[in-house]
Amino acid sequence: MAFIEEINRAIAESMKAKDAARLVPLRMLKAALMNREVERGRALDDSESRQVVSALVKQRRDSIEQFTKGGRKDLADKETAEIGILEAYLPAAVDGAELERAVDAAIASTGAASQKDMGRVMKAVMADLAGKTVDGKAVNELVRRKLGA
Repeated sequence: MAFIEEINRAIAESMKAKDAARLVPLRMLKAALMNREVERGRALDDSESRQVVSALVKQRRDSIEQFTKGGRKDLADKETAEIGILEAYLPAAVDGAELERAVDAAIASTGAASQKDMGRVMKAVMADLAGKTVDGKAVNELVRRKLGA
């Protein structure tokens, strides 16, 4: 089943169940997918669709940070719930040990020795972990810590 069809089915199920908390983020996801299709001028493949989902999750995480700083716990909780729904459409997240191995391998393969090589290492790590759910901020911090030591 194509990714967009899966989303359409989930929207229909949410409407029948009158589950507004699930329906709102699914409709937002569908709109984002349709916008990306229009930008590209063709249907998205599953990989591109998952990138859209990942971008929406990242936006939600940024919003949570801002809402928390602003003292709006209610809005932060709403965004957290939306992340939970959206993450169901992403592959499993990379665990810490796998991330550590990928960073070590990238540092070894690129011959990185200092913070100046961070871009090359980040590029190698993200390429190695392509297709998996990875938090770029966590990768960045780990690479920075390993190259700084």
